[in-house]
Amino acid sequence: MTDAPLLDRIESRKLAIYGSLLVLPSVFMLSLFAFWPTVATLWASLFSKDTVRRPSQFVALDNYEFLFSDPSFWQVVGNNLIYAGVTIPVSIGLAMGMALWANARIPARALVRIAYFTPTMLPMVAAANLWLFFYTPDIGVLSRLFGLFGISGINWLGQPETALASIIMVTIWKEAGFFMIFYLAALQTIPPDLKEAALIEGAGRWTYFRRILLPLLMPTTLFVMVNALINSVKLIDHLFILTKGGPDNASKLILYWIWEMAFSYFDRPSAAAMTVLVLIVLAARPPGVLPSGARSARWTRWAPSCWR
Repeated sequence: MTDAPLLDRIESRKLAIYGSLLVLPSVFMLSLFAFWPTVATLWASLFSKDTVRRPSQFVALDNYEFLFSDPSFWQVVGNNLIYAGVTIPVSIGLAMGMALWANARIPARALVRIAYFTPTMLPMVAAANLWLFFYTPDIGVLSRLFGLFGISGINWLGQPETALASIIMVTIWKEAGFFMIFYLAALQTIPPDLKEAALIEGAGRWTYFRRILLPLLMPTTLFVMVNALINSVKLIDHLFILTKGGPDNASKLILYWIWEMAFSYFDRPSAAAMTVLVLIVLAARPPGVLPSGARSARWTRWAPSCWR
């Protein structure tokens, strides 16, 4: 008679080998394009800049100390914080409002959705060139428009006071339509019975939105927020066209500065150190950014009964 525990162990070992073979391609690709570059960047950040006369040497954390003592570093970090602090909430708010309107029963609803989504289909370089026509002094659309009210001479991209705000405007215009798609998909999964029940109970539109729609859209909002946070660090294509980080670093963002250090100043160890800092910030999840399963379930249970 065959030993049953022995057969179970053999079967478990077969399943383990089969599972390992299934995940092996993903592990290989992640190691090749994610894990190994991260380790290589961390290792490169511990060495000095390599020159013809002086080869690279191990300097431990000197590159990080140099960054923290550099005023340009804190200026660029401040620019990116302002950039993220404005683009993320404004883009999410506009996307939610656009989705609510595009989901309503209005004439030409398909055209409204296309109009909202059109900026997303444009490459960022093309969008930046389009907005360059808007921002051009004297002959640009904005200068002509403000000239009708007696306001002229504004160099939107050439003044430190307006350069970063101009970059922020382009980003919001480009991203809001993309985030709208997620909200629109989430709205179409909400049963209409909830609205009917809320109206029967005497809830108004604002109460229905605040007490029912908003909690049900919270998982989508968190998903969009994480994507917007990542985009606030990685989107720099428009900087190459519009300002190149100027004037006087007024619109320079972190990733553009990393590129500039690595490929303009050829200071790759400092660029690697800055990249490591960015990875640490993105990997450090603040409490409450991603909800736990229990919290999501509580939102879902709370929403249908919140008008009571």
